[in-house]
Amino acid sequence: MALKHASISDIAKELNLAVSTVSRALSGHSRISEATRARVWELAGQLNYQPNHLAAALRKGRSNTLGVIVPNIDGHFFALVVKGIEAVANQAGFNVMLCQSNEDHTHEAKNVETLINAQVDGILVSLARTTHDFEHFAKVRQRNVPLVFFDRILDGSDVSAVVVDDQRGGYLATKHLLEQGRRRIAHLGGPQHLNIYKDRYEGYCQALREAGLPVEVDLVVLSKDMSLADGDVSVRQLLALPRRPDAIFSAGDFTAVGALQALKEHGLRVPQDVALSGFGNETFSSLTEPQLTTIDQQCEEMGGAAVRLLLEMVQQTGHRQAPRKVVLEPHLLMRESSGKRQHA
Repeated sequence: MALKHASISDIAKELNLAVSTVSRALSGHSRISEATRARVWELAGQLNYQPNHLAAALRKGRSNTLGVIVPNIDGHFFALVVKGIEAVANQAGFNVMLCQSNEDHTHEAKNVETLINAQVDGILVSLARTTHDFEHFAKVRQRNVPLVFFDRILDGSDVSAVVVDDQRGGYLATKHLLEQGRRRIAHLGGPQHLNIYKDRYEGYCQALREAGLPVEVDLVVLSKDMSLADGDVSVRQLLALPRRPDAIFSAGDFTAVGALQALKEHGLRVPQDVALSGFGNETFSSLTEPQLTTIDQQCEEMGGAAVRLLLEMVQQTGHRQAPRKVVLEPHLLMRESSGKRQHA
């Protein structure tokens, strides 16, 4: 009776051959006679033998697999980054092992352990929101496994990274709102220990300073999760001020849509009463009413650039390389939510 997923040992035992002989026959070794090769391949077919390519690659010192850790793949951004990663990795002959940290530091550390145990050739990481230190990546460096951060990185870490110019993106979004005649612009930001939210906030401040406007503490609302609910809560807080904002720049599209819903519930028109811009170009941003002005982050390009950087490191394993940082240019997508103020 045929065995399911028979091994080389099963074939060797059945044919009364050495395991090494069967292995050479299956790999087409010239020292094995044609007759023996034919016998081995015939039985391999009968026993449903499946070669273990991973084990073979590991014997050669390579798994031909890259590990990827993302906070989640629920939204448009990370799904497209992973698409870019897989396209370039597959073209180079590498498989991709994908892990989700679910925005949890502890789970992220377990992901790192899993990928190390799988003996991946390199690891690509975008940090969880709750990650504040580099400790769980120390083992990656100790094992000389190439490591590249993308999008979310730890400031001050000497690790290669691929990011979009988030400060430039925050500047472009805020400057655009200023150009629409807005002067009291609020900012909905995320955890400031993460580079993306800190840099977007800096871009917001830069645009206001250039326009000769102060950064008003009351107009800056930071949230932990940057969720739809956070957008709703933040807007209610802003509308309770003696003078409400006439525009809002959100550091994320999810929070921007939560803000949009809250503004409507309070009877305010977007963009006539309050102009609105998000960040991220999530798929739903073009489906809202009105459509959401946002910043495109070059998702697939980021994924592809991260893999190319990692593969350079994989090819030069054993040679210490200075960390490199690739910075991509953000693009402003002007839509209906940020239209010019209409005077009565």
